[in-house]
Amino acid sequence: MRYTLLIADDEPEIVELLQLYLEKDYNILTAANGEEALQCIHSGPIDLVILDIMMPVLDGLQLIKQIRATYHMPVLFLSAKSQDHDKILGLGLGADDYISKPFNPLEIVARVEALLRRVNQFDAMELSAPQEATRTLGELSLDRSKCMLYRSGRPVTLTSTEYKIVDLLLEQPGRVFTRKKIYEAVWGEYYAHEDSTIMVHISNIREKIERDSRQPEYLKTIRGLGYKIEAPMEN
Repeated sequence: MRYTLLIADDEPEIVELLQLYLEKDYNILTAANGEEALQCIHSGPIDLVILDIMMPVLDGLQLIKQIRATYHMPVLFLSAKSQDHDKILGLGLGADDYISKPFNPLEIVARVEALLRRVNQFDAMELSAPQEATRTLGELSLDRSKCMLYRSGRPVTLTSTEYKIVDLLLEQPGRVFTRKKIYEAVWGEYYAHEDSTIMVHISNIREKIERDSRQPEYLKTIRGLGYKIEAPMEN
């Protein structure tokens, strides 16, 4: 299967560079602003979007909101190094990953491959019937046959990245997973540097599953070590 990628960036040099490295293995569509990108997505199908934050007409942050209202394809953000707050906000709005400009195009290729591999695994889980079809912890229930999380019977909408993290943590409740372990299990890549990606995804999950994300009952941070998920203490 040959995937279709959308590259949305208002800098022609970046679009041409990415297209040069990706067009051998993927069908490539391009857009010079957020409005053009949205039209391409509606015309679809698009398997993955590479999205610049700073674009005219409709910027990347506005666009990701509209994408996540309807679509679930992975989104990789491109961001200038000085825009750390935008990276964190972008992940919070539903982006799966980000890379800072300037970047090595080979890293883009690797990230694209990793994101598509993760989606393939996600889809394969939907089509298969795993032996452990449901993982339950307190009021949380993860239906692995449908790739859906529920809290008290109500569905919790997760991105594919968030789902993979929750599935990993629920596999062994109470176990502390380091950032390195989470990154390598979910992204399928060697974790060679510190960044805020995992922290932001953990924060997003807390917003969705906790009554009070500032005082989490389930998803705990173990300072200096990593994260774990456990049943809340009974009062």
